[in-house]
Amino acid sequence: MTQEYSTDNLPDIKNLRAPNFESLAEDQRPKVKSIGILTSGGDAPGMNATIRAVVRVAIKNGIRVFGITRGFHGLWKGEFDEITTRQVSETLQRGGTFLMTARSKTFETPEGVVKGSKMCKVFGVEALVVIGGDGSFKGARDLARIGLPVICLPGTIDNDIASTEYTIGYDTAMNTAMEAIDKLRDTASSHERCSVIEVMGRRAGYIALNVGIATGAEVVLIPEHEYDVDRDVIRTILDGRNMGKRHYIVIVAEGAGKATDIAEQIEKATGIESRPTILGHLQRGGSPTLRDRAMASLMGIHAVECISKGLLNRIIVLQHGAIADVDIEEGLEMKKTIPEIDLQRAGLLN
Repeated sequence: MTQEYSTDNLPDIKNLRAPNFESLAEDQRPKVKSIGILTSGGDAPGMNATIRAVVRVAIKNGIRVFGITRGFHGLWKGEFDEITTRQVSETLQRGGTFLMTARSKTFETPEGVVKGSKMCKVFGVEALVVIGGDGSFKGARDLARIGLPVICLPGTIDNDIASTEYTIGYDTAMNTAMEAIDKLRDTASSHERCSVIEVMGRRAGYIALNVGIATGAEVVLIPEHEYDVDRDVIRTILDGRNMGKRHYIVIVAEGAGKATDIAEQIEKATGIESRPTILGHLQRGGSPTLRDRAMASLMGIHAVECISKGLLNRIIVLQHGAIADVDIEEGLEMKKTIPEIDLQRAGLLN
């Protein structure tokens, strides 16, 4: 006789697992014993602090670390050198990246990606840590798609990576720009001028917006939102003059316009002497701030924790104030922009 069984009261399968089931499952994953690390794209203060954290924590976890110089260019060319703990001493406070960075047209081709992956095999590198921006993450994703595990860390002064609330280098760049604009306001005040300052941000206006708020700029122009020079710039300056203002600060993100053109238009329309200043690569340099050093270090630790747990092809992020990680494919699909209300609020302060 066939006996029938009811499934109504079966215990949850999770309750049947051993208490250490999850850790046992993790132990079955192949352990990464050797990683490569590179910096790619534009340099950002805090990159050295990130490298330092990854190297020190990885070595303490029994993982060898190979530094790859000149980004993806050095990857496909085979510029690998093993890094020791001593080699990252005295790098925490240094700006730039001692691994150097470079653009690579060769790596942008399928053949270049394959060659980069093969070079990792030549040096016994089992996973790659990439520090950079969206473009660098796309290069890492291409490597992941052909079988090389990757971990990405957000290093860009623009703060324009959609998956994270914060990118390494952003705080330092903002402070550098703020200090420069404070000095420019002093001389603009002395000469009763309008100072038009161009800051970095081809596609993102985070530096311009927040530095504008911090320096009391009369006008902030960002690439995320269209503007009319007559209405949004000239009219604002004339209104200020009518209220007794005698000097003015206009901040423009490089992707929103050219400081030289805007200064010329202001002077022609108002008669107010207007001087353009382009801060340029000044914003990339300098010793990283406390926040950038701390975030770089904590994100670097989390990167090695992911590698040790077998959680690969991830982007290390800051979400809701906590360091976390997201899938690289999902992260690159996310979008990020500045709400118009934020720009309007900045305008209330001029």
